[in-house]
Amino acid sequence: MAKAPSKGRNEPVRPIIVKKITVVAGGHHGGAWKVAYADFVTAMMAFFLLMWLLGATTEKQRKGIADYFTPTLVKMKEGSAGSYGLLGGSSLTDADTYQFRAGQTGTKTITIPRDATGGPKDGGSKAKRTASLQQKLQQKLAASASLRKLAHQVHMSQTPEGIRIDLLDDAKFSMFRLGTTLLTPEATELLRAIGETIGPDASALTVRGHTDSLQWKPGDAANNWSLSAGRAEATRQALMKSGVGEQRFRRIEGVADQEPLITDAPADPRNRRMSILLMN
Repeated sequence: MAKAPSKGRNEPVRPIIVKKITVVAGGHHGGAWKVAYADFVTAMMAFFLLMWLLGATTEKQRKGIADYFTPTLVKMKEGSAGSYGLLGGSSLTDADTYQFRAGQTGTKTITIPRDATGGPKDGGSKAKRTASLQQKLQQKLAASASLRKLAHQVHMSQTPEGIRIDLLDDAKFSMFRLGTTLLTPEATELLRAIGETIGPDASALTVRGHTDSLQWKPGDAANNWSLSAGRAEATRQALMKSGVGEQRFRRIEGVADQEPLITDAPADPRNRRMSILLMN
């Protein structure tokens, strides 16, 4: 039998045992999988919403949705009549898409507000000048029954160099008799209206002639270069008869078929056009 320790002696020190418990978050009761699952459900919801939009909307509505999420890009292109792409500058009779009409729909890359103001630095004065000229020309064309039929041949756009008025041919209308520099009666009347409209303006002018890619017969002395230049000169003469001062003309250019409006169809009649540039 062991002897009991006396009261005056110290008891032996008991060892301290520390139990470390590690909680694993990714275990059965963790929450990381919930985040991944939530991301998956969100992605699936977005996917089904996209599928529903594609099936429940028209082509025009889908284009509007795409334009809404597309960053704004102001693109100015000098090379094409109509300014921004294929016939981008709508005709004077296009009430819904013409980019310089008083009532705007906001569907074009460059939109001029009704109350556009400001100086040359912010483009306000140029916008007002273009809108004013377009309105005057539209009123002039609307005053004649014969000119109203030709209003869709006139396209107006603003370029970095100034205001460009393009007169386009098509399958039913031609400004000149085939292969000549002789203006048709309809084109003469149209140029008279344009001359009376831009006559009071003091800006300098450049006239540029364009042709399609149809070639002349072998051995013929004429060619598209001389034809486009001759038609530009005939246009200048017609504008002068309508009240445009001779001293305002700076350049008369003929570029043949080198700057087609319809690039994938160089023989298209719309590539035959006259461009009148009112310089800034």
